[in-house]
Amino acid sequence: MTTFQAQDITLHKLREHVWEIEQEEGMRVPARVFASETLLEEIADDRTLQQLKNTTHLPGIQKYAICMPDGHQGYGFPVGGVAGIDAETGCISPGAIGYDINCGVRMVKTNLDYGDVKGLEQELVDALYDAVPCGLGAGGVVKTDMDTIDEILEVGPRWAVDNGYGVKHDLLTTEDEGQRPEADPSKVSDKAKQRGKNQVGSLGSGNHFLEVQRVTDVFDEPVAKAYGLEPGQVVVLIHCGSRGLGHQVCTEYLRKIEQRHQGLLQQLPDRELAAAPAGSQLAEDYYGAMCAAINFAWTNRHLIMHQVRMVFEDVFDEDWEVLGMDHLYDVAHNIGKKEVHSINGEDRELFVHRKGATRAFPAGHPEVPREYREVGQPIIIPGSMGAGSYVLCGGAESMNISFGSTAHGAGRLMSRTQAKKQYWGGDVQRDLREQQQIYVKAESGATVAEEAPGVYKDVDEVVRVSKELGIGTPVVRVFPICNVKG
Repeated sequence: MTTFQAQDITLHKLREHVWEIEQEEGMRVPARVFASETLLEEIADDRTLQQLKNTTHLPGIQKYAICMPDGHQGYGFPVGGVAGIDAETGCISPGAIGYDINCGVRMVKTNLDYGDVKGLEQELVDALYDAVPCGLGAGGVVKTDMDTIDEILEVGPRWAVDNGYGVKHDLLTTEDEGQRPEADPSKVSDKAKQRGKNQVGSLGSGNHFLEVQRVTDVFDEPVAKAYGLEPGQVVVLIHCGSRGLGHQVCTEYLRKIEQRHQGLLQQLPDRELAAAPAGSQLAEDYYGAMCAAINFAWTNRHLIMHQVRMVFEDVFDEDWEVLGMDHLYDVAHNIGKKEVHSINGEDRELFVHRKGATRAFPAGHPEVPREYREVGQPIIIPGSMGAGSYVLCGGAESMNISFGSTAHGAGRLMSRTQAKKQYWGGDVQRDLREQQQIYVKAESGATVAEEAPGVYKDVDEVVRVSKELGIGTPVVRVFPICNVKG
């Protein structure tokens, strides 16, 4: 197959797993989809390709708009989308970053193996569910006031470490060491701060989860050794974001941008791509507020990690340090950041928008934590509750073809509404436990139905494409033991 037709959009195959929508009137650059033919068929089922094409109309966009192999329809900008936009002459688009600013993943290691957990799965999942607030509007694990929220927005999880939650190493193994220095708490509204004030250390709802896992496969032994991962080892994966605070920041700035920059909005094919011109007051204000929400989300996951450590101490009657519960890495997959990339041989500062896409910096990149710099940045790609997840390392080609990015997960195949029509939560829980020995606990059966394994793409195929493109190399595969859903 050398071309692929999806309604009125034609994609041309440039090489294996790389498909291009050619530039035409109104498009400032072409668009590219990184996918196998199987995944491309699934991506074409909704409005993903049209949304990707629309993205190419954003002022200042460089090289091409990208859809990762886990792509699906989002708000204006597809989930799985990446765009590098000139930070001086371009724009910044809240919809291309998402409502859940710095939704991301954090992995914690242990020195336990699967045999140590067998027989304790129900106790463990119950204790984690009790210790970590989850669901819509759930409270946090610490009580904060507005002054504390301002500090968290400014310095991120350093606040947590300074107050006895975790250790310095936890910061060193977080993307950007857990702090965006451009954060400006004064640009976050009181309403947003009030929404976040009682949610620091909470999972939220939707596809967010807390999962105890075991390493089942090692694909790259030297890198796995550098990451401290080995077969049979128990790890914990945390997936959540900036909760109501981040949602409020996105909502408010979208409305402001729509009102103040009508001229730019009228040039775009979709109002949901509303953008503030680089250098404008609103662009500066939104960037400061978004960076503050990024810091909030890193703190949120950090405090959940603290609760996980406390639960393991109780269940296994050992200090978390004795249990080897070191932090592997925390990486965002809904984020907009100023980064320097090579465009036609010239270094340029870009607003790199990643929405449902993970930073994937290769070995040697100065922003990779020192202890991983020789092998590349850890990339954590969650799959469904029944399929397992992956740890990858940044691939050598990522800086050349994807603005240092790869996929962020399996990607949805069906909407939440469709999922609830097709699946019954209790049946999903029972089948996972009886057939795969996976213990799932959630606030409601509807949540489990929405996240049933069958509603997601094949994560193995997503990772295969990433590997063959050279943007993310598989290190280990992990499989669920127990899962807490919001």
